[in-house]
Amino acid sequence: MGDIKNFRRNWKKPKRPLNFDLKMDELKILGTFGLKTKRELWKTRTELSRVRNQARSLLALRQEVREQKEPILMNSLSKVGYVESNATLDDVLNLEINDLLARRLQTIVQKKFYFKTPYQARQAVSHGHVLIGDQIVNIPSYLVNVDEEDKVKLTSESVFNEILSKPESDLGSPETENIEIPAEEVKAEAPAEEVKAEAPAEEVKAEAPAEEKVTPEQPSN
Repeated sequence: MGDIKNFRRNWKKPKRPLNFDLKMDELKILGTFGLKTKRELWKTRTELSRVRNQARSLLALRQEVREQKEPILMNSLSKVGYVESNATLDDVLNLEINDLLARRLQTIVQKKFYFKTPYQARQAVSHGHVLIGDQIVNIPSYLVNVDEEDKVKLTSESVFNEILSKPESDLGSPETENIEIPAEEVKAEAPAEEVKAEAPAEEVKAEAPAEEKVTPEQPSN
């Protein structure tokens, strides 16, 4: 057992952290799931690598040993919600980073209670507005088990109970959807554009006669 001051790091940096395509992909994932730093992404990526390595090691075992150890791995992954209960090792190898990030408490709260952004859901979790059963959980990266997913709820005194509502469509939030421009405003704007378009032609007509005037020459003495 190691010293608590010298804990072992549970994440690994990418081999080429300054690669442009990798940086763009990481920023996209950070914005989609509302992650605070890239370290949270690296932890999840390290966990995904560990799960895949376990699946590969089971495929290399003999059939008798594999039949004994495979159900243990599949039960642990299905309990967290990474795979279905009837999944195989091929499904484990096909897991992606988004499958693991979707099981975070922050993501589940956003989808369940219709938060506008993942960062708003993160704020609600961090400030103690979310319950799992009867216990407040203020850790956005908490992995929600399948059995706990139905127990996730907002506290009774939370202000989000009055603010949040289910959107009428998938186009956006209730504040931004079904916005219609009055027909009077459209009609009022149309003549103004026509006047602007005709204005240059009138100026050309007004300037044409001025150019035709020729001053008579004075006779020279």
